[in-house]
Amino acid sequence: MGIETGDDGGTRETGHGEDDGQAAGARRAARRDAAVRAAVAQGLLGPGHPLVALLDVTGIRESAAELREAFAAVTPSGTPVLHAFAVKATPLVPVLRLLHTEGIGAEVASPGELALARAAGVPPERTVLDSPAKTPAELREALALGIAVNADNPQELARIDALMAGSPARPAGLRSPRSPLGIRVNPQVGGGTIEALSTATATSKFGVALRDEGAREWVVRAYLDRPWLTRLHTHTGSQGIALPLMAKGVAETYALAEEINRRAGRQQVDTVDIGGGLPVDFTSDTAGPTYTRYARLLKETVPGLFDGRYGLVTEFGRSLLAKHGTVVARVEYAKSAGGRAVAVTHAGVQVATRTVYTPAAWPLRIAAYDAAGRPKTGPAVMQDVAGPACFAGDLLAREIPLPLLEQDDHVAALDTGAYAFAHHYGYNSLPRPAVHGFTAHQVDRADGTDPMSGPDRTGGPDGPGDGVAFALVRPAQTAEELVAESGGAHLDALVP
Repeated sequence: MGIETGDDGGTRETGHGEDDGQAAGARRAARRDAAVRAAVAQGLLGPGHPLVALLDVTGIRESAAELREAFAAVTPSGTPVLHAFAVKATPLVPVLRLLHTEGIGAEVASPGELALARAAGVPPERTVLDSPAKTPAELREALALGIAVNADNPQELARIDALMAGSPARPAGLRSPRSPLGIRVNPQVGGGTIEALSTATATSKFGVALRDEGAREWVVRAYLDRPWLTRLHTHTGSQGIALPLMAKGVAETYALAEEINRRAGRQQVDTVDIGGGLPVDFTSDTAGPTYTRYARLLKETVPGLFDGRYGLVTEFGRSLLAKHGTVVARVEYAKSAGGRAVAVTHAGVQVATRTVYTPAAWPLRIAAYDAAGRPKTGPAVMQDVAGPACFAGDLLAREIPLPLLEQDDHVAALDTGAYAFAHHYGYNSLPRPAVHGFTAHQVDRADGTDPMSGPDRTGGPDGPGDGVAFALVRPAQTAEELVAESGGAHLDALVP
């Protein structure tokens, strides 16, 4: 993808932009269909393995490329830009490693996430630590490693002062840190359609609330008193947040950076961390809104941020991975209740927790496949897709039109590459599913067709399911591991 100049002096997207979004979506769907069929053919999915998660490696690479190129197109050559993947979105070491090879760093919000990023080989200088509850030990480790830190509040900044000075009793700021340091601010520009994910409301728990009495002046003074504070961080975006509101949050933060630099008499703030939170369209295979669209909107809204004076950090997560993950489950039983068809599957609350508990906010698209893993055809029938957990609300979907699902068919929960199968919910001690990355070499055609849709294509170099290769990302959790996790080694701990 690139940006080219038109005759009118404007720009238009080429390659990965919105112009070819439908074609890219068709190719993504074709790769997914090929992978489901190959997973059945190669034995990754079947009676002994009724649930599996699949990651589209080609799609992940394409998303990373579009992100890099979208911001490269709106920033002057030589502008320092770090794209840090929000590890919470898909905390899997091989995923972080793949993104690292694609030029994407890591944004971490816990010691566990930092450990995952380090295990993946992400260097400290490409890692950002954000969390509203950092302990002294976490801060000490980050400063020792040279990891960027965004302080969430005045008390955290006081802890950093003490660590910088070497002792709480000594004055702060005696030496410059290895780590780039900044403060997270909440511009309080409002929320979106999902209250629980809105981070820039008047009462959000994140950052320093800029519109509270005296808060803005406190932030400015904090920088003037600490020459080593050189970054400013905000995060307005998330699912359910409109792009103009995201851009408004960035604009408010940029204006604060300009004020700090003006009052300091120099460019003290040299980098603005704009967070992430680009929403995802969960209603179709088309990925949108695109990074290109958002980057252009930011440049139009906050042109000074893109004139070469400021470095940029982004922290996207969901938008990089969601479209490239699929959970596929076997239909164990097909039944009816009250005249409605019900497919009982092995995918439910344990892999789609948000959907099960708040289905209106987190609806999932469901695709139907037959016993061989081929897209199922036939008249649409209104039916429920149920999970395996022992409560009535464990439903992936309610009253959705699908070809009638039968025993041994398969259902796929689409767009689940972020905040789904890697965030396992241990209801009923249901085990974590295996996760496999895949490449579908013969599928990614410009017309979006699937060359495996004709007569059987088996026996290729990758075994049954010619043209699709799988790589194990995380093995399925075993019964022994479940027992160990549940205190099995301490059998008699509570027995007198």
